[in-house]
Amino acid sequence: MTTQQPTWRKSSRSGQNGGNCVEVADNLPGRVLVRDSKDQQGPVLTFTTEKWQAFVSLASQQH
Repeated sequence: MTTQQPTWRKSSRSGQNGGNCVEVADNLPGRVLVRDSKDQQGPVLTFTTEKWQAFVSLASQQH
């Protein structure tokens, strides 16, 4: 049995200078993982796909 590994990516709006960024892995069925890009071995937050989509939708309306 193969376990799918998360594929991490930074926001396209992240600068290349190592600023405060999060990384997201949204390639896993039914869940989205979020971590601090500067602490890749640190804690990981897990969201359902639906909750993540609601968060992104709300955040995009706030700026």
